[in-house]
Amino acid sequence: MKLFWSSRSPFARKVMVAAHELGIADQIAQERVVVSVAAPNDTVLHHNPLGQIPTLVLDDGTVFFDSAVILEVLDQRHGPLLFPTDPAARFPVLRLQAIGDGLMENSVRRLGESTRGVLVSAPHVAAAVQKMSRTLDWLEAEAASLASLNAGSIAIACGLGHLDFRFGAEDWRPGRPALAAWHAGFAERASMRATAHRDEY
Repeated sequence: MKLFWSSRSPFARKVMVAAHELGIADQIAQERVVVSVAAPNDTVLHHNPLGQIPTLVLDDGTVFFDSAVILEVLDQRHGPLLFPTDPAARFPVLRLQAIGDGLMENSVRRLGESTRGVLVSAPHVAAAVQKMSRTLDWLEAEAASLASLNAGSIAIACGLGHLDFRFGAEDWRPGRPALAAWHAGFAERASMRATAHRDEY
């Protein structure tokens, strides 16, 4: 398998954390690419019309994109570990994954907007910050639901990790002790240490 990937992408990290937890990280060849809204990557576009990462290419040439879909594929082929098979247990995990993905989306959106120089939109940045803060407060209240390893807890851990990576000076932990304690423990997992963000192309 080949994964189009960047060490700076929280969504790509999410896929590789899952791969480590499934014990298949060594079966995935990671090809580092640079993608941006203003400069689509032709190599990625060849496989994924959205031009986004992560994009996974299986050995038979089948392509999957969007981290949530890729996790489903990997878990179907090498699990189950990330998604419960019982619908009553599965839906809460999907909800946690959605909130984690949303945290990452707003973090990436805020970062992208803040790099536009004189064109930066203060209202857009403020909206992203508000959504991120509300998400963190929601997670603090729901911290007890993060005890299990699954797609949801992985997504949330990667979202929090991206906040530390890109907005470390704005510590999200004060006032959220339960979430902070959970993340401190999860961040020590071998899968998280092996996939730590690096600010490189």
